[in-house]
Amino acid sequence: MLDPLRRELRHGWRRLLSWGLATALLSQVTMLVLLAVRFGELPNYATFYDWPGNVLRIIETVPSVRDMGPIIAQEWLLEIGRMNYDYGNGISVWALSVVPAKLAMLFLLGALAGLATALMRRPSCPASLRGGAGAVTGAGAVLVAMTNATMSWVVCCATPNWVVGLAMMGLGTSASLALEPLGTPLALAGFGLLALAILALSARASRLPSFETEPSHA
Repeated sequence: MLDPLRRELRHGWRRLLSWGLATALLSQVTMLVLLAVRFGELPNYATFYDWPGNVLRIIETVPSVRDMGPIIAQEWLLEIGRMNYDYGNGISVWALSVVPAKLAMLFLLGALAGLATALMRRPSCPASLRGGAGAVTGAGAVLVAMTNATMSWVVCCATPNWVVGLAMMGLGTSASLALEPLGTPLALAGFGLLALAILALSARASRLPSFETEPSHA
């Protein structure tokens, strides 16, 4: 069942790497553009953080290995947004935070979506399966991308959070914040849908005696 999947990974790893990198990069650009368009203002500040140094300090000072992961996952690399200087030193009205842990999740999303797409492009993949797998892949991608958003808005939340996007689209602030604990389950569900689509496509291809002769899309 996994032979077609292994073949795609072996011959198309460069393409999957490109998909992952492009997804991680374009997601950040898209969020920044959406913020600027939503508020009608261009960003006027950018702050870089010593992410490697902060991670090393966490490893050195946090006694519990179990706690290290969640703390490191919250460390920022870059913050870019709009500062309102009407109040003293200024207050960040909205911002995009580049968080390496989130970038890793988006990279994985892009690689899995690229893998599913490659399997769907096989000539042996019937239109009915291609349509269903495409819908499942799309739903999974939306869940993962949505829950790994790192936008902040002073009206909704002072720290980057995926529910800020919901508030920006019109959902009430209280309702948006109430959905915050569902972020991890929704992200896991999204990855589960992507894995389901990939396994279904691989299983379908493995039942065809001609799959070894099908062209690779690497």
